[in-house]
Amino acid sequence: MFALALIGVLVGMMLGRLTAPDPVHLQRIEVREGGLTLWFDHEPEVRAEALEGAYALMLGADGQNAKGQLTLGTAPVSWKVLRSTHGVMVRFVAARPLHGDWHGAAEDGRWRLEVSLRAE
Repeated sequence: MFALALIGVLVGMMLGRLTAPDPVHLQRIEVREGGLTLWFDHEPEVRAEALEGAYALMLGADGQNAKGQLTLGTAPVSWKVLRSTHGVMVRFVAARPLHGDWHGAAEDGRWRLEVSLRAE
């Protein structure tokens, strides 16, 4: 009886692994005037968060930590990609409060997410 239960659990785990979706991977980050372009292997889950004086996106993806600066008009904006257990967070911080918009589209078998920032 125990052997049948064990075999059932193992078969269930194998089927679960086969039917689970592949994790989304952040492949490349491109800095552009007033925002970033993020490239993924396929579409991630995206959730925008308004922080006090900053703008952040929570992405249901896997990726590496990164940081840098971009310009918004004449003002510098710092950005940082942080890994967490729930995915990747992309955070933007500037001297003035920020607002942002994002939109994604499939392109050449990959997913492009463009983040555009604007100062308040």
